[in-house]
Amino acid sequence: MMDWSHFTPASALAGGALIGLAAAWLILLNGRVAGISGIVGHLLAPGGDKGWRLAFVAGLVLSPWLYRLFAAPPAIQLDDRWWLLIAAGLLVGYGSRLGSGCTSGHGVCGLARLSPRSLAATLAFMAAGFAAVWLTRHWVG
Repeated sequence: MMDWSHFTPASALAGGALIGLAAAWLILLNGRVAGISGIVGHLLAPGGDKGWRLAFVAGLVLSPWLYRLFAAPPAIQLDDRWWLLIAAGLLVGYGSRLGSGCTSGHGVCGLARLSPRSLAATLAFMAAGFAAVWLTRHWVG
């Protein structure tokens, strides 16, 4: 359930701008797309260029701790069963492999490059997400 009383469009805009800036820097300075599934997948595979991938993932992991230095962390409340959340995470991982990328790779970077393949993948991700929410809210309960 979205807490609309604490929604701040300015922070959402700033977060989106930072994601876009990070993606632009990575492609301009390193020639790589900021797709998290590809970054982590190649980080776990043998060989390859692991330095920048490790730095990128470390930034993702450490940034909430940095945020805590300046503001209180938001309260976290899980309203669904833990096994359902784990199943959803596994399905998202499987879908990102099946779609040759995740929402960050296709939705942020691919759409910015006007990739038709990324447009199709993003539309499929969104449709599957809408359907999953509708099914779990109205059928699974």
